[in-house]
Amino acid sequence: MAQNGSIRGRRQPNILVIGTPGTSKTKTSSALVEATQLRHICIGDLVREKNLHDGWDSEFESHLINVDLVLPQVEDLMEGGGNIVDYHGCDFFPKRWFDRVVLLQTDNSVLYDRLSRSGYTGSKLTNNIKCEIFQVLLQEAEESYPEDIVVALKSDTIEDITRNV
Repeated sequence: MAQNGSIRGRRQPNILVIGTPGTSKTKTSSALVEATQLRHICIGDLVREKNLHDGWDSEFESHLINVDLVLPQVEDLMEGGGNIVDYHGCDFFPKRWFDRVVLLQTDNSVLYDRLSRSGYTGSKLTNNIKCEIFQVLLQEAEESYPEDIVVALKSDTIEDITRNV
């Protein structure tokens, strides 16, 4: 919410769900969509489906997102409101787009098991665990958005996801 309690001139809010890979961003976002009927925008899927990237990073086994291609793809949707955006980072999104930024955090032992089961190995696994340990995304969110819209939530179990929704 904006400081005056309104939703920045939109009829419905825009919510950004962020977190290290493996923190259940997509599960949480999908459950939130079911509960609210808002639109789910998974930035990773959008990047893959529309080739909004500058190639492949073989070390981290992921696409190199092209922000200049991604932002125009969702600009009109964001201005209208009613979106749940799911991505691991947040510092490139315009501040005006979001009414709430939700950071999902997972205990490192739980996260390690989830990422390992998903096939993460080597530097990709290590760097994601370090990102969680050092709360890199919390710092990014706090530096990018007003503190009154950023909330960090525990996401270790299905019960946590249900409670978070």
